[in-house]
Amino acid sequence: MNKESPLRALGVNTWVWTSPLTDRDLPALLGRIAEMGFDAVELPLENPGDLSVPAVAMALADTGLTPYVVGAMAPGRDLVETEPAHVRATQDYLRACIDLAEGIGATAVCGPFYAATGRVWRLSPEQRVAAYEQWRENLAPVAEVARSAGVRIGIEPLNRYETSLINTVDQALEGLGDLLGQGVGLALDTYHLNIEERSSADAIRRAGEHLVHVQVCGNDRGAPGGDQTNWPELLGALDEVGYAGPLNIESFTAQNASIATAASIWRPLAATQDDLATSGLAFLRELTASARTDRVVTDDTDRGGTS
Repeated sequence: MNKESPLRALGVNTWVWTSPLTDRDLPALLGRIAEMGFDAVELPLENPGDLSVPAVAMALADTGLTPYVVGAMAPGRDLVETEPAHVRATQDYLRACIDLAEGIGATAVCGPFYAATGRVWRLSPEQRVAAYEQWRENLAPVAEVARSAGVRIGIEPLNRYETSLINTVDQALEGLGDLLGQGVGLALDTYHLNIEERSSADAIRRAGEHLVHVQVCGNDRGAPGGDQTNWPELLGALDEVGYAGPLNIESFTAQNASIATAASIWRPLAATQDDLATSGLAFLRELTASARTDRVVTDDTDRGGTS
């Protein structure tokens, strides 16, 4: 029997169209996403109460989409170098994300769960070690909640313009330490990998068994495909580490003040947001199909025949 690349689920984040996502938006938007042919959807919980388990569960049942929850580290959401009240509030927010995921059957909650997006400060080597220790201490209670809920937390490194704490896979691995594998792993975004890693494929290999979730987009933050990313190499690295999870398009609309500013989206990245989603989906379908075919051919050649 030939060993094939996994038939990956392909998803999209609702930030492509709107922010914040609320119960009111769910039926129509998830219906559109399903009609486009996506298998999965990333649901951002920007604020507790924006989404309710009954409303999300109903929309998912109607569309058949597989859900993943992502968080937004808005100003004031910090687990390091901040007031104890801010730490507690951030922990409460992350618990709300986990509660939503557990309630709707999502297996992962992902995001840059260490400091507010856009918060940067200089760290000496000694200060970085201390910050990582503090991060582990403050993330540990949240990780315990995730383990009890059967949900994995995926920590996302961000580029240098969005954080100074966790930019690379190596930093994330170092910072998480013994929390790795205890309900906590890594969520990688090709946009940040393109900026911070010498090789996106090698970064994926270093993440290895700890890889929880993958977000994809073009190197310009637009649709994947037709950009500078070496997609076949990247997909090959995912196969090497045994990642069988989804590829989820994460991009943003420029027509939103808070999220567009946080992600530095200053211009449209496609003719329409629907075009961004559908062109990205078409590229990923072709990419993953080609990878499966190439894997079968390679396996047959190695065996000296065909099956």
